[in-house]
Amino acid sequence: MGFLTGRRVVVTGGSGFLGREVCQALGAYQPASILAPRSYEYDLRRREAVRRLLRVTRPDVIVHLAAVVGGIGANRENPGRYFFDNAIMGIQLMEEARLFKVAKFGAPGTICSYPKHTPVPFREEDLWNGYPEETNAPYGLAKKMLLVQAQAYRQQYGLNAITLLPVNLYGPGDNFDPQTSHVIPALIRKAIEARDERRPHLDAWGTGAASREFLFVRDAARGIAAASELYDKPAPVNLGSGREITVRELAELICRLCRYEGEIRWDPSLPDGQPRRCLDVTRAREEFGFAASTNFEDGLRETIAYYEAHRAGLAARAA
Repeated sequence: MGFLTGRRVVVTGGSGFLGREVCQALGAYQPASILAPRSYEYDLRRREAVRRLLRVTRPDVIVHLAAVVGGIGANRENPGRYFFDNAIMGIQLMEEARLFKVAKFGAPGTICSYPKHTPVPFREEDLWNGYPEETNAPYGLAKKMLLVQAQAYRQQYGLNAITLLPVNLYGPGDNFDPQTSHVIPALIRKAIEARDERRPHLDAWGTGAASREFLFVRDAARGIAAASELYDKPAPVNLGSGREITVRELAELICRLCRYEGEIRWDPSLPDGQPRRCLDVTRAREEFGFAASTNFEDGLRETIAYYEAHRAGLAARAA
């Protein structure tokens, strides 16, 4: 019988892009229940709502995925909101969890917490060797403070709090809103709209020279679930695929898969973000046997197919 077997698990953000997949992945470990509270029921920015959540759900384990997130543009427009909302939700939830004597608290963080010029591949030991990239530093630092809290609470109160650092995620169910989406869904939407409207070119942010690493959402969910079952140490753990690609190469690949043959016009007046991102994923493999398994092109094809199938409904909801 494993750690999660027969336990009550609460997944904040459990109805979201990553959360839905995490809830499904956790089911393999046979918990007694997996609960995914909604933000309209429990506003985690309000302490009384957090207390009420714990009284009602009585969790043994919490996986805290609720977050306010977005791409570079959204981060530039909402630095204060992204800092406050993400920090206050996590800080209050972890405090109430330790008072409630929750057996384990999982706090997935973000690749945005790493310093701007971290040597590639990013190793967990480099997390404190500089300031994050400026466009998403408030979000990255808010999440980084939860790592500090987790380690401090483990030291003082004995709370089994773990921290994971997922790289950029993608997959079916992603956010395709042009105002808040990340690079893959943004490029997919642009390429398909340009293809269907027979535009001679599409516009892309920055120079295309920056690199990124991407992790398919179901792979990320498997990693989070495995860590929830098997990992019990204070050190943060990277979750990634170990595959680096430039944004220019990514855009060309997405255009090919979307059957768009026009020109990609880069706008260097807009920011590239962090120059490079690629993780050392050794610790996740050694500590809880995690390795990404989804081929990148296969994952992109599935994501593109999802958008093609759902874009009418997505556009209606955004209107």
